[in-house]
Amino acid sequence: MNSQESSTDAQSSNAIVRPARPDDADEIARIYIESAEHHANLDPARYAVPSMVEIAARYRDGRQRHGDAAGITLIAERDGEILGFVDARLDRSPDPMHRNLLYCVIVEIAVSRRHQSRGIGERLLHAAEAWGREHGADFASLEYLVGNTRAGDFYQHRMDYRPAHITAIKRL
Repeated sequence: MNSQESSTDAQSSNAIVRPARPDDADEIARIYIESAEHHANLDPARYAVPSMVEIAARYRDGRQRHGDAAGITLIAERDGEILGFVDARLDRSPDPMHRNLLYCVIVEIAVSRRHQSRGIGERLLHAAEAWGREHGADFASLEYLVGNTRAGDFYQHRMDYRPAHITAIKRL
């Protein structure tokens, strides 16, 4: 293990992962906006940076989850500072061709720029997957922007996700 790995492990291990509370909304929104800026830079035709006030209100009011599906927002925190968050929900495919499997859908995951590459995303994703297992999920699923190669490397090479389907788009 090199010194960077041991530093990464120490930084990740002293962070706690817990369910988000309404009073976490402003910090979640700050990290969400950082992620939105990153995505808007990668694909400005499809991504925009929403209002921080709007995003904070969504998390404060519990409106980050749509519909009746069970869901959770988890945060990683160290010394009172929120380092990142993950939103997950349970869902089934509406396609009758698909087996009737329950998915833990990772809707959003973001780690503050200052805390990336320190194991925080891994801790958050493992916690969301554990929540899904506890609620009967058969698989975890997530989507990421193809141009976000760093995320692709993380999900596929570090977290063992594999592509399962391709969503193709065309401008009209």
